[in-house]
Amino acid sequence: MRRDVFQAIADPTRRAILALIALQAMTPNALAEHFDSSRQAVSKHIKVLTECQLVKQQSTGREIYYQLNPVKMKEISDWLEPFRQTWEGRFDRLDNVLKEMKKKNSGK
Repeated sequence: MRRDVFQAIADPTRRAILALIALQAMTPNALAEHFDSSRQAVSKHIKVLTECQLVKQQSTGREIYYQLNPVKMKEISDWLEPFRQTWEGRFDRLDNVLKEMKKKNSGK
């Protein structure tokens, strides 16, 4: 089954894994310590994130470390940017409306 990055980040556990490895590269065992699920379950989440290229793996001796792939994360950010601009524009307009309403109510 082919997955995309949005399916990958839809899961809260995978988002938590991304947040952890954004701070530092981690082994699957180190990641599993942060969750109540089994190491196998965490490994499945890591597999999905790897398939979607959100994380990269690096071998150091016998250990495999997973780290965030900032290039792929930027693709998500770039896709979301127009929506962010729309939301910010709407919030700015709402702020202006609320300020005008406050002025009118304080002037009475």
